[in-house]
Amino acid sequence: MDKTKKQWQLNLYKIINESDTIQGRVFDIVMVVSIVLNSIVIIAETVEPIRISIGEILMTLQWVFVVLFTFEYILRILIVENKKKYVASFFGVVDMMAILPAYISIFMPSIRLLALFRTFRLLRLFSILKMGRYVEASGNLLKALRASRAKITVFLFTIFFVIVVVGALMYIIEGPENGFVSIPESMYWAVVTVSTVGYGDISPQTPYGKTLASMLMIVGYGIIAVPTGIITSEIALVDRKAREAKTSATCVTCGRKSHKEDAVYCDKCGGKL
Repeated sequence: MDKTKKQWQLNLYKIINESDTIQGRVFDIVMVVSIVLNSIVIIAETVEPIRISIGEILMTLQWVFVVLFTFEYILRILIVENKKKYVASFFGVVDMMAILPAYISIFMPSIRLLALFRTFRLLRLFSILKMGRYVEASGNLLKALRASRAKITVFLFTIFFVIVVVGALMYIIEGPENGFVSIPESMYWAVVTVSTVGYGDISPQTPYGKTLASMLMIVGYGIIAVPTGIITSEIALVDRKAREAKTSATCVTCGRKSHKEDAVYCDKCGGKL
């Protein structure tokens, strides 16, 4: 923060963005409880029996949370140096979407359901609970997904080919009289079957159809394991590279590499790293 800022802004910044003080911890607790309760209220309001019995109470609570979040949003704008950057940031957009639909609904009641956007406030818990230390793990997952996208693409094209072929065959074998009224409908059945979901709204009735369905079910079990194995392998590779990067300090005395992450001295010659 700029030293020229007023003292109250500095104090407010510490309360909102830090938890080293009693006031900061109290603020974090209040916001965590408010965000969780806000989400519970929104979810409960979609249940018709609950809405009929205590709908007015839930609506009042929702506006209490909207006012609270609005007050917090204004305070965050006041304490940041670059206000436009905060408003356009990820959490800035999340904070704004938590309150904007409520005020719009005053003039346009038809968009009341946009209040569901306030459940996105749960993302703010990552900031409040200082969960940034887990971002590195999510970064490794994204790296693994990017590294495996070629294999996954080939896999998906193969599955699409299988679904098209099996769907066409089931349309020929079973026909409209057994629920397979079109190839797209048959492809839907193939997707449900190969994913092992099995809704049961469409099922083969003929011996040939049942045989083909059985083969597709067996293939489905193998299909589930393929992307899991690909991504798991890439995650292990990314994690290994990350560990090697952290432990690649080289001793200038003996040239030994791959020391432990917290090593201060070389475990071979004792030289300082």
